[in-house]
Amino acid sequence: MSDQNPRRAPGAGPRAAGAIHDAALRLLAERGYAGLTIEAVAREAGVNKTTIYRWWPSKPALLRAALLHGGTLGIDVPDTGSLRGDLIGLTEQIAGLLTGPDTRSVVRAMASGSDAPDDELALLARDFFADRFTREQPVFRRAAERGELRPGADPMLLLDLLAGAVWVRAVLRRARLPEGFAAEVVDAVLPSFTAARPPGAGSPAPSP
Repeated sequence: MSDQNPRRAPGAGPRAAGAIHDAALRLLAERGYAGLTIEAVAREAGVNKTTIYRWWPSKPALLRAALLHGGTLGIDVPDTGSLRGDLIGLTEQIAGLLTGPDTRSVVRAMASGSDAPDDELALLARDFFADRFTREQPVFRRAAERGELRPGADPMLLLDLLAGAVWVRAVLRRARLPEGFAAEVVDAVLPSFTAARPPGAGSPAPSP
């Protein structure tokens, strides 16, 4: 299919879309949002800037596509058969994004927006996390069908607590995440959200 055809499905792009998305995120990490330009992305991706403008008329439009549809920050929503197992898988992927050599700078740059209402990067980050939460919903639908979640449990709060623990340890404290950290965090947080003790969790520690 020709790149000249303007009639594409949402999220589509030219044949070089993957390279363009990757270039945009690399430059975001290297230069920050203010230093990111369409021209620089075109040079980095090895395409003509008119190709980018044909699909994404502005820097926010391009970066939004890179965040939502690019593979750099992609996740695989796990389906392990238990809420605990799925959350451990998600937490491990969050840890990988925050510590991986190809992704940590991108994630940290994306989170550097201000609280100003017209901050374009902050708005893009909001859209990115909203999209992630939508993609993760099957984890909680399956858990509810299995009777694992207590009535009224807030999945967003649960994910925020898990991601927050990883963020504080890896980004703010700049500490290494030990093996088994994801399982430890999930086991510390999950019991407050479950109808019963989550399947597969270890035995509770004996009282002193």
